Amino acid sequence: MAEVQVQDLRIAYGGITAVDGVSLDFPEGQLFGLLGPSGSGKTTLLRAIAGFVRPQSGEIRIGGKSVAAIPVEKREVGMMFQNYALFPNMSVAENIGFGLRVRKIGAGEVRRRVADALDLVQLGKFGERRPRELSGGQRQRVALARAIVTRPRVLLLDEPLSALDKSLRVDMQIELRRIQREVGITTIFVTHDQEEALTLSDQIGILAEGRLVQAGPPRDVYNAPINRFAATFLGEANFLSGVAEAGGVRLSDGALAPWPNTGRRATLAIRPEAATLSGEKPGASDTRTVLPGAMTEVVFSGPMATAFLQVEGSVFKVLLKSAELNGLPLTGEVWVSWRNADALAFDD
Repeated sequence: MAEVQVQDLRIAYGGITAVDGVSLDFPEGQLFGLLGPSGSGKTTLLRAIAGFVRPQSGEIRIGGKSVAAIPVEKREVGMMFQNYALFPNMSVAENIGFGLRVRKIGAGEVRRRVADALDLVQLGKFGERRPRELSGGQRQRVALARAIVTRPRVLLLDEPLSALDKSLRVDMQIELRRIQREVGITTIFVTHDQEEALTLSDQIGILAEGRLVQAGPPRDVYNAPINRFAATFLGEANFLSGVAEAGGVRLSDGALAPWPNTGRRATLAIRPEAATLSGEKPGASDTRTVLPGAMTEVVFSGPMATAFLQVEGSVFKVLLKSAELNGLPLTGEVWVSWRNADALAFDD
């Protein structure tokens, strides 16, 4: 295991900046998720740590040591690619042992390590099969076993679950987390899936246009996003604009939502699960904000439902249990409210 440190990293392709001054620490033994839209620089950052991309400036350290002069094959980094990159003409065992044979490891040691890796990913009986004879989830496990069989100090995963269907992806999230904890290896994985990042990660970093937006434990980033982009990209949020004044943010209908005064325009963000609905206007409260809304649609998804309203001229989502819809009009006027402590505020 080893801590990975990236300091003021800059990478450009033909004048287009892919990574722009990113500094991040990836703690030893933890699973760190890099999250961001396409083109945000997350895969480029991963490939730079592996050694496939050379930065124009900045520094990468693994275990406290700069790797600028260390070639790919000597960085002690394992990487699992998005398409798994398995050799179709080799058996599962041969695929897993390929990196060991390249390193001139003895045949007996190769067999032992491959057997251990197969057991770790619960494919002990599949060593003689070809990749085409495996399911998508099984091929994913083979690629993971190949990445860790060389006993790297750092494991890099590029969209490891993106090729799987939703139900299998959920199962593999559990498996990936189990394997990472069992091996205890410092792991950095790239994903565009918010739920995947929240489920798997000890820490996350959100990237946009090559820059680091915010990093920290998933719960902290979700509950206290630094700006509107972070609030939107990690989960859903409803946004209301107003002018900050003494005591709060004055919304367009005159309602005052508590927030420290800045005297400037501000945006409030309310997570869908933090809001509640009622058919009648709730009583006045110093701890809650209440606004009128017009119910436009309700989408059921088994025990949960999402209500869509018009509030302050914008679409407002409320996530609630399906049973909570009893007694609420499915169209027409309703009242939406939230605890002031649950509202997020950004200075525009």
